[in-house]
Order: sequence, then structure tokens, then C-alpha cells
Amino acid sequence: MSTTRWAGRRPALLMALLLVAVLAACAAGAGGAPAFQDAGDEGAGAGGAPAELDGGDRAGGGEGEEEPGGGLFAPIEQRIVKTGEITLEVENVGEMIGRVRAMATTLNGYVGGSQAGTLDDRATLTLRIPADRFDEALAELHAMDADVVAEATREQDVTGQVVDLQARIDNLEASERSYRELVARATDVDDILAVQTRLDQVRGEIEQLTAQLEQIEGQAALSTLTVTLVPSAEPVTEQTEAWDPGKQLERALASLVGIGQGLFDGLIWFAVVWLPILLILSLLVLVALRAVLEVRRRMPPSAPRTGDEAA
Repeated sequence: MSTTRWAGRRPALLMALLLVAVLAACAAGAGGAPAFQDAGDEGAGAGGAPAELDGGDRAGGGEGEEEPGGGLFAPIEQRIVKTGEITLEVENVGEMIGRVRAMATTLNGYVGGSQAGTLDDRATLTLRIPADRFDEALAELHAMDADVVAEATREQDVTGQVVDLQARIDNLEASERSYRELVARATDVDDILAVQTRLDQVRGEIEQLTAQLEQIEGQAALSTLTVTLVPSAEPVTEQTEAWDPGKQLERALASLVGIGQGLFDGLIWFAVVWLPILLILSLLVLVALRAVLEVRRRMPPSAPRTGDEAA
């Protein structure tokens, strides 16, 4: 290709690259998504394909075929993520673990994880059950020879998340096709590197969103049910475990210390407050008695009465 011919085609390629980037930025500003997510969709829907493309397979073209019923899209299947926890009081933990495992297998599920102690310690099993058999699993657990101590279930509608992720993936794949067309038609090394860099970023985003979508789809397809098994205690055992001589001794010593502290506090108050007051009152009483006695001592004695005066 001659220099003059390349000089005439290179601006067109650069303009195509600029057009894709501008459309992607506009789409991101309107929809709140990253710029590269809507670039392919804009190019397909508005006729914004790269200038170098010659009527080939445009990005996003032919993807929204009309359904026989007249609608553009098929009905969206609702996705529900179900989770639950249930605690059962059982007589034999080891035997019940086997029964719960067998139940999960019968319902086409499996045990995702388990934690069990020794002998008759409590055990926890995490079951992954198909979503359409989640209620059946709970019913079978209720029917077992066990007492239900606690139960909790939750349902979360993730249909909107699935639709959003799928739409973003579709837009990114449309952008990816546009960039691949540009790479195929570019001849300048700098242009190829620029488009390839953007293409790698788009591919990375597609893989990341695809992993998120698969994770949500997996959670919706298989519900999570956590089963906790606790051993039922005997009445004598419960009473024995409830009685603690050490705690009783600590309580008795605490009461004794409290009584001693009360007595000592009373002595302190008596020595500091009441003893000085009593001493002062005693001194005042002594002074008053001495004054009375002194007054009576100084008074003249009364004369004895004669017989006539007495008559």
C-alpha cells in the first residue's frame, strides 16, 4: 500500500476509533454503566459502525429477533435465592448425621460442608438442595425423630441482577466484535496496539461479569440449608451440670466479705463521726451536773421548824 493511499485511509480508521470511544462515553453517561459497556450497542442500534466496515456483520446486529407472539424478548424466568437454618435436638447425633446426608442425596443435593465434634457433641451440616425441593427438604427434617429448636428461612429475588448482568455482557460482547473488526482492518502498529489494549480490557470485563452471573445462577439453582444437630440432655445430667460447688463457695465467700465490709464501714463511721459527738455531749452533761451541784451547795440551809410553827 502506497504512502498516499495509507494517508487517505488512516484518518478514517482514527475517526472510527474516536467514534466508538465517543459513543461508548455517551452511553455510559446516560445509563450509568462503564463507557465500554454500551459502545457496541450504540454502534449497532444507531448505525454507528466503524467507517472502515463495509456492510458486514455489524456489532449487535440481528441480536433481538422478534418472537412469534409479537414481542421482542422471551419471558424472563424469575430467579430466587433461598437460604435457611434449622436446629434440631436429637438423641443420637452420629446417627442423625447419616440420615441427613442420605436425605440430601435423595433430593439430588449434596453436603457442601460439615463440622462435627466427638461422641455426642453438636454437629453442623451445610446442604445444597435444588431450589424447587427446598421446602421438601424442610418437611423431611420436621418429620424426623427430632425436636425443632429454631428455624429461619430467607428468599431473595435476584432476577433484576441476572437481567442487568446479562445486558452488560451483551453490550460488552458487541463492543468486542467492533474492536476485533478494527484490529483486523488496521495496518499501523500504533493503531493496532491502541485497539488491542481496549479489546483486552473489554474481554476482562466480560469474563468478570460472566463469573458473577454464573455465581448468582448457581445460588438460585441450588439453595443453601444449614442443619445444626444438638444432643438432647438427660434431666439428671442437666441438674448435675447446673450445680457448681465452686460457684456456690464463691457466692458464700462474697457474702462473708460483704458482711465484713459492712461491719468495718460501721466502725469507721462510729470512730470518725459518732465518737466525737458522744464525747462532746458527755462533756456538756458533766459540766451541767457540776454547775447544778455547785449551785445547790452554795444555797443557805433551811432553818428547822419549831413545834408552834408546825402547828
